Amino acid sequence: MKVLIADLPKAQNRNINYEIGLLKAEFPDVETVVYNYDDAKKDEFKALLKDADALLTALIPMDADMLAHAEKLRILSLTSTGYNFVDLDCATQKGIAVAAIGEYCTNEVADHAMALLLALNRKLKTYTDLIDSQKKWLYKEAAPIHSLDGQTLGIFGLGKIGRALAKRAQAFGMTVIAHDPYLPPPVAESIHVKLVSAKDIMEQSDVISNHMIQTPEVYNFFCDDFFNGLKKAPIFLNVARGDSVDEDALLRALESGKISAAGLDVFKDENPDLTHCPFVGRDNVIITPHAAFYSAESYLRMQNISVGNIIHYLKKEYQQVNRIVNGIEA
Repeated sequence: MKVLIADLPKAQNRNINYEIGLLKAEFPDVETVVYNYDDAKKDEFKALLKDADALLTALIPMDADMLAHAEKLRILSLTSTGYNFVDLDCATQKGIAVAAIGEYCTNEVADHAMALLLALNRKLKTYTDLIDSQKKWLYKEAAPIHSLDGQTLGIFGLGKIGRALAKRAQAFGMTVIAHDPYLPPPVAESIHVKLVSAKDIMEQSDVISNHMIQTPEVYNFFCDDFFNGLKKAPIFLNVARGDSVDEDALLRALESGKISAAGLDVFKDENPDLTHCPFVGRDNVIITPHAAFYSAESYLRMQNISVGNIIHYLKKEYQQVNRIVNGIEA
């Protein structure tokens, strides 16, 4: 039995020996291969994939071309909740189970979004620069700053993370509205959130936060038409998926003042060129390196669940797999 643990180098920066230990405790003779993926060496990865029984990854695009080389693969276990980079139809046709993590970092992502919201609203980046670089002790240099109490937060995607953010924002006195066509209204009403149209959010919100899952329907959802339709120059937050934002449109919205500030944890590119990134170095933009999910505790949960999914599936304990998104049990 061979388990391939492969990903972009940044995603491999963890205690992989812990994961190998979990596997060997259940399968003493398992062969484990750890591989740092690089697009330039795709053929090398395909060769390793050829005889793997299980793959543990998060960020490697598993399209039809890649899956064509997975001749023995039984389970593709993801160290993430999202699976938009996997060709599910192809995996299903090949009888490969795709297992994502149902939940492991809800509070961390909600905390991160709230931290970005607070830092941008209070213009902490401006104050930090004034003190660290300019040695100025002048609070009005960051004016105007407005109280959060009474502002409106508009959330796109009122799932677990969106609801967790709503509760945090309400504690600061914010009114929360949301757009989520898949959520039953009573769920929103139970946490005092009103479900509204996308246009209502565009017109009423002082802060907009994206928590939608990535599907083809929401690719470049936040585009020129969206930003041009905003009424209040809100703060814009994205701690969900980079593909939902047209980055050129976002840049134009920042430069034109259609949005007042942005907190970005994700870009379209999982390895952005920060040297030439037009969002870097702006006083009204805070960027974090796809870190919203992270805490020591969430990381351990991620490892236990994703490796556990491989163990349970290979032992045919299908009901104990955390989340098989394409229903393959064989």
